[in-house]
Amino acid sequence: MLDAFSRAVVGADAKGACLGSADLASLRQHVADANIRIDATNAIAQHISCIAADAVSGMVCENTGMTQPGGNCYPTRRMAACLRDGEIILRYVSYALLAGDASVLDDRCLNGLKETYDALGVPIKNAVRAVEIMKAATVAIITDTNSGPSAFQGISGKGSDCQGIAAEAASYFDRVISSLS
Repeated sequence: MLDAFSRAVVGADAKGACLGSADLASLRQHVADANIRIDATNAIAQHISCIAADAVSGMVCENTGMTQPGGNCYPTRRMAACLRDGEIILRYVSYALLAGDASVLDDRCLNGLKETYDALGVPIKNAVRAVEIMKAATVAIITDTNSGPSAFQGISGKGSDCQGIAAEAASYFDRVISSLS
């Protein structure tokens, strides 16, 4: 995983050139957005258990047979595995968001996830649905459009100030969905 600065240096070095004005402008923007990026990551971290639990609950409510004998969330250890996986996905999305780089998500979370779920008999459409719910909840928290308490009270960004970082977070969830599909 490379941060924005390391990526700029590696890219310039690969070309045998100094950092150009476009590289430096990109780094300036990255620094300017750093507080919002940190706050968004913190908001995910503070709400990780609730986001995962709400997503799994929503998925189960849409598929009520999942908690019955023979369902994929029965017995409780399978439900616990769903919650754990949701939190792991959120954790790696938050790492990618903080770094501004999806490679940690790809390498440590998504690499082989679909194959593992297939081998375990996890219904992919249900896993995708849970990720969609986590994506919606995370974007709502970051943009302060959730119905609960504000995650950004008086910090560095609020609502519309966070649209860019929310879109970036959404793109990481889209990567998860794409890797499962």
